[in-house]
Amino acid sequence: MKRREFITAIAVLLGSPRHVQAQGKPRRIGFLGGFEYPAKLRSGIEEKGWIEGKNLIVDYRYFEGHPERIPALAAELVALNPDLLICTTPQAATPLKSATATIPIVFVAIADPVALGLIQSLSHPGGNITGLATFVPGDFVVKQIEILRELVPGASKIAILANSGNPMHVQSLAEEVPRAARNLGITLPVVEATTAEQLDIAFASAADQRADAILVFGDTLINRQASRVAALAATHHLPAMNLFRQFTNVGGLISYGPDLADLFHRAGGYVDKILKGTKPADLPVEQPTKFVLVINVKAAKALGLTVPPSLLVRADEVIE
Repeated sequence: MKRREFITAIAVLLGSPRHVQAQGKPRRIGFLGGFEYPAKLRSGIEEKGWIEGKNLIVDYRYFEGHPERIPALAAELVALNPDLLICTTPQAATPLKSATATIPIVFVAIADPVALGLIQSLSHPGGNITGLATFVPGDFVVKQIEILRELVPGASKIAILANSGNPMHVQSLAEEVPRAARNLGITLPVVEATTAEQLDIAFASAADQRADAILVFGDTLINRQASRVAALAATHHLPAMNLFRQFTNVGGLISYGPDLADLFHRAGGYVDKILKGTKPADLPVEQPTKFVLVINVKAAKALGLTVPPSLLVRADEVIE
């Protein structure tokens, strides 16, 4: 290599964001979630040049189905004085915000952060917290039910499986679900599960109430128990709609909701900007740009359902 080319190559290397970020003291972030650290979140952060073990230290705390542990876990993370905190559930977001008014916080997969009181508005979050919401507030439940009724024509009683420990579920049950029932002229009985063990009781209750189908609200518990939820729906012969594709991937009937992997990946951009000095108050909360409809034809056949062509052509993925 010629001397001039060598010097140019070194200059480019030294000026690259990855090299600059690798210099000096590693930055520290804390993660508070229900279970494992999302792989797409890690890759989204790494793509911005922040590599764990090199220029980034990540402290993990998981409440693993025990929300009563969250305040203590939040306090532990704050005590480590990280440069940034990340949370992935509404159960964790509020305690984390209460634990610090100065450390920047990025949330991911919070349905309606305004209603939860995390931010002032989507465009001007204010304070020390910002992030990505899971869906556009409004009549999303109506949209899911309309799609489910295309698959189950004539369904007039659709059970709602919710977790009363999830503040976003509580919010939806108080406002969006009653509005959906009125607008669609159907009955939407609610069955609840706050633990994995209660899922069996919830599905049995829906079947006892002779529900024609069931709409499963998404959250950490449901996502973690996706296989169990799909199996229970099949056992009780209940066509089930879920929010996330994890459900259809493990045998569930149909899912419609935001692309969760995309949200986690995009969160890497927030982490990068804040670590480089941008204030959370100056970063508007983003909503999903991708919604995914997945249909499991094999599950439909097992339930004696025929998937209409109009639904098949709109599906982003069809599982045979």
